[in-house]
Amino acid sequence: MHKNLIFIFLLCFNSFKTQAQDNIISKKKLVATKINESIAIDGELNESIWNESKIASDFVMFEPDNGKPSPNELRTEVKILYNNDAVYIGAILYDNDPKAILKEITERDNFGISDSFGVYINGYNDGQQDFQFYVTASNGQADCNFTSQYGEDYSWNAIWESKAKVTNFGWIVEMRIPYAALRFPENKEQVWGINFFREVRRKRQKFTWSPINTQVATFSQQAGILEGISNINPPTRLFLIPYASGYVNSNKDNTELTLKGGLDIKYGINDAFTLDAILIPDFGQTKFDNVELNLGPFEQQFNENRPFFTEGTDLFSKGNLLYSRRIGAAPQFYPELADNEIINEFPSTVNLLNALKVSGRNSDGLGIGFLNAITEKTDVTIINPDENTSRKETVSPLTNYNVTVLDQRFNQNSSVTFINTNVTRNGSFRDANVTGLLFDLNTKKNTYNLSGDMKMSSVYDSENKNGINTSIYIAETSGKVRFSLGANYVSKDFDNNDLGINFQTNYTDFSSNVNYRILNPTKLFNTFRINLNSYMQYNNTTGRIQGNNFNINFSGNNKANHYMSASFGYNPFKNYDYYEPRQDGRFLIYPESYNGSLYLSTNYNNKFAVDINPYFTNVNEKDRYNYGIGFSPRYRFSDRFSLIYSFDLYKQFNNVGYIDNDDVSIYFAKRNRDTYTNSITSKYSINSNMNFNLSVRHYWSLAENNSFHTLNNDGTLTETTYTENKNSNFSTWNLDLSYSWWFAPGSQISVLYRNNASSFDRAINKDFSNNFSNLIGDNLNHVLSVSIRYYIDYNQAKNWLKKA
Repeated sequence: MHKNLIFIFLLCFNSFKTQAQDNIISKKKLVATKINESIAIDGELNESIWNESKIASDFVMFEPDNGKPSPNELRTEVKILYNNDAVYIGAILYDNDPKAILKEITERDNFGISDSFGVYINGYNDGQQDFQFYVTASNGQADCNFTSQYGEDYSWNAIWESKAKVTNFGWIVEMRIPYAALRFPENKEQVWGINFFREVRRKRQKFTWSPINTQVATFSQQAGILEGISNINPPTRLFLIPYASGYVNSNKDNTELTLKGGLDIKYGINDAFTLDAILIPDFGQTKFDNVELNLGPFEQQFNENRPFFTEGTDLFSKGNLLYSRRIGAAPQFYPELADNEIINEFPSTVNLLNALKVSGRNSDGLGIGFLNAITEKTDVTIINPDENTSRKETVSPLTNYNVTVLDQRFNQNSSVTFINTNVTRNGSFRDANVTGLLFDLNTKKNTYNLSGDMKMSSVYDSENKNGINTSIYIAETSGKVRFSLGANYVSKDFDNNDLGINFQTNYTDFSSNVNYRILNPTKLFNTFRINLNSYMQYNNTTGRIQGNNFNINFSGNNKANHYMSASFGYNPFKNYDYYEPRQDGRFLIYPESYNGSLYLSTNYNNKFAVDINPYFTNVNEKDRYNYGIGFSPRYRFSDRFSLIYSFDLYKQFNNVGYIDNDDVSIYFAKRNRDTYTNSITSKYSINSNMNFNLSVRHYWSLAENNSFHTLNNDGTLTETTYTENKNSNFSTWNLDLSYSWWFAPGSQISVLYRNNASSFDRAINKDFSNNFSNLIGDNLNHVLSVSIRYYIDYNQAKNWLKKA
């Protein structure tokens, strides 16, 4: 099987690589104008040099009516200037009804309900990666790193200037983007890929300067060309971001003050590669995790909220081998205890000593990524109260985490990638290594795609283990009707969990998709798509079905721009679950089932909007079914103030799950589960640089056992007697109230008040008010923190010193 996969890869690689273009597609071109005078970023465009610059015009609609020319009353004109430090973009966005321009004020990277203008720059003109910069009509900023494979990454943040002003004929945007925010080769004559974007929010219409044909699943490859930038000498790219922060932590037992300080460094090794480093990191103000009652066999996966591990990490995301929450997570080694020993306090995290990453791409399309992080040795104190003694045990040794990536692009739409992740722990603790080879190949017209990977894991412990994970997918990526086929093989010993996350192993799966979409609006819909999906998963050892699903779903926006979708799925075969019993070789039979869902989201342009999502599952077993509903109204009181409430109810009847085991039996319970989630998010924006944000979440989940069963060798259950209380009553509360002020480019003051609480009990109490009172009564932890970060540009600092 492996030999066949390699042969197919080599054959397809050769055919994709050697295809010569039959003709050169004519692309729009714009010439930048060099300047010597200073430009004020004030949204006026009143310097005389703007009048001498070439104009990019004749925008074309991207959505919903793809290919339709922009109407004259909504025409857009863009000009570009440059000097040795930056490129300057000036845009005039005409509008025959300026008072109707939507301009909700939001924080950075949040477009809100607002018109927007964007510029997409690809310094290598390779059709695969854009740096995208947006300005909203409310003078907000957003930026992202766009790649053909992974789409938009808004965690990437650059330092640049902009100003937007609404006028009596539309609105104006002026931007200054330093070369430090871009990547391009060291060539005398620069030729960049470029495109301009405009959204007229009230009409839900999007336009681009260089036309984007939605019949083809590409975006950046259809950009225009920017010429004229030559003989530039970019300055040194060195930026220092020192920070200082203070935390007051208080609960019913004590109050303590913590002061921290550290430094972030960004250094441009050359025009292509950048070094990012954090010394004495501080992640105390990151967003809280949405913790849930987890009764399943796998850990709950959380989002990464630490900026260093989210910004500019597109290279490190290749192959899905990196789960950066492993770095600094709770120790995974639990010491052996005698019957009369207890651990004084088990840490929930491990301190990160430092981290750095180097990333970039050269003029030949070779991307290089290197990420390294070190966490400190962590011990716990074990107490023997009977003998009044204590001892220390290491639960997390000094550990080095490393990711190395080599990614070669070619033909403006294809790539081959090598990735390696490694975890090395000091002493005799477990080490791990994972190596992957990936390919993503597209035909010259971007009509078909072939992608796949081969990953091998090695774990070095008391018993060394090696495993394989390999996949291959083929898809048609153009036209109204498209399809995809895929297969994935994972061996029993594949394990990337030291620096990645993987739940299931020892299976082979097959998947397929056929879908139809409209490319232009009809009488009923602005957008519409229907999908047919199938999925089958087989256990490698026994050949039994581990998973199966056949699904049909549709989604679309109607003419009033309300979004709706519906889905129906059918699992016609029994599943053999080898994970829930938590014992190697044992399995539980999951009966046939079917499920469905509806989703309605009314137009967010309206001051009041609502999202509604009912869903259900019915299992082929007496009285076993689930249903739920999500309901989320929102109201925009003004361009500054908005409020969103969300409620989700999920009820499960006779849910079957593991509860315990002994030397003889594995015990399961049939249980009823009720889960309620209430949340509120709100914001008040003084301006685009100064915002208040509120985030509140209350989660409550109950699991009450109705009957107990032992697992038979054939995967069925036999009712039995079990006396221990294994009910679950879990609730959490989180509240974050924050104030953020970007007082200078890249410089921020943030104030955060946070309180949180959690509780777990075996007693079932279904009284909501009583449960909530017990949760927040004396259990609240309070944190008040203030953080100041100041952005220092080496070149500006050098000028300051000269003047001094």
